[in-house]
Amino acid sequence: MPSRSAVQLLLAVVLLSGCGAQESSADRITSPKPVASSAETIQGRWWTWAASEGESTNPVTDTTGEFCDRNQPEDVWFLAGTFGGTSQRTCRVPAGRPVVFPLVNQFHSEAICEEFMTVAEGRAALDGKPVTPERMEDDDVAVTGVAGNPLTGEEGTATSSACGLWVRLQPLRPGRHTLTIRGSSGDFHTGVDYTLIVETEQQA
Repeated sequence: MPSRSAVQLLLAVVLLSGCGAQESSADRITSPKPVASSAETIQGRWWTWAASEGESTNPVTDTTGEFCDRNQPEDVWFLAGTFGGTSQRTCRVPAGRPVVFPLVNQFHSEAICEEFMTVAEGRAALDGKPVTPERMEDDDVAVTGVAGNPLTGEEGTATSSACGLWVRLQPLRPGRHTLTIRGSSGDFHTGVDYTLIVETEQQA
């Protein structure tokens, strides 16, 4: 497992499923674009969300899912991976929210992003079905964080390149869903097993 400083250099969040390569295209879930069509907007918003909490309550360091609802925007529901290792999380998601998450991502210089994406791999499985990701590369984004957040490490706004493999899902039907998370970029390995409980309008 890399050190925290090495992890902050990579700033990686990865999702992989264990589904085999024999799946037909009919068995795959496509990744429509229910929220902002701009990759820059998606990446910048996600990084700002992930940097909006200190380390003890941050959704990336969360080991149970209890902090997955922190600072969520009103039009989308973001999910996070880990800084390394595997976690199991249960997260309640309001009805009608698109779900957006990276399979693997990076916020750094253009050169680091290019190197990172060369070896980045990621897959996701929702309820046992593979999800087709989108590749987003070298977008200039502004990320605003709070003091002590484990991503940028400091309060204020930083601008750099963002890149990654992303999934944008339309709102899930009410009920319980599983999302399998595994992945790597170079020597970095991470994973999360999500249980997503989508509430009905009455429950929300």
